[in-house]
Amino acid sequence: MSIGSQPQFWPTGQAFNPHHTALVIIDMQVDFCAPGGWVDQLGEDVANTRAVIAPIQDALADARAAGMVVVHTREGHRPDLSDLPANKQWRTRAHGLGIGDMGAAGRILVQGEPGWQIIPELTPLPGEIVIDKPGKSSFHATDIEDRLRALSVDRLVVTGVTSDCCVQSTIRDGFERGFECVLLADCTAAVETENHLATLDILSAFGGRWGRVADRAAFKAMVSAHV
Repeated sequence: MSIGSQPQFWPTGQAFNPHHTALVIIDMQVDFCAPGGWVDQLGEDVANTRAVIAPIQDALADARAAGMVVVHTREGHRPDLSDLPANKQWRTRAHGLGIGDMGAAGRILVQGEPGWQIIPELTPLPGEIVIDKPGKSSFHATDIEDRLRALSVDRLVVTGVTSDCCVQSTIRDGFERGFECVLLADCTAAVETENHLATLDILSAFGGRWGRVADRAAFKAMVSAHV
């Protein structure tokens, strides 16, 4: 896979317009990316999800400087769990600690709990969009599409975690809704490295079925030409 080497960032050949482009930062939450969060409590290593914090910070600084729309997402459920399907809960409990259960950082993926919060390193600024989603895709049961359309955004630069779950779900759903998506491969990760690499292979095959796979350097070069 060769990323970031094509002469144009957008495969359509259209010029980059920061006012029609959003940087989407998916689920950089304590439960996924911090010691003491859900992933850590399951006995998994959070090194991969933490490794993308600095690259995302860099991409975020570039996006802010360019005046791009910035979107942060948080996966989580209402405190009464009325928006949590039973199958989602029992499937997560199969790992030993499920959504809604009490953990070291509060109830797992429940709105308002410490583990549900976005990590301090990527705290949204006032005015940036924060989407609270009850599912994997950022488009599932949220108003993200309406909010992006209202801002004339039709291109998404996607980052965050995890690449094999919420990130790819968002890209696929964005494509189906007509958004041109680019995934920054070094600004996303999975808990398991093998799953991350397989996801990149799937998303980049045949020129990208649902969008392009690029990297932070290509994004920086594109943005720098317009700042």
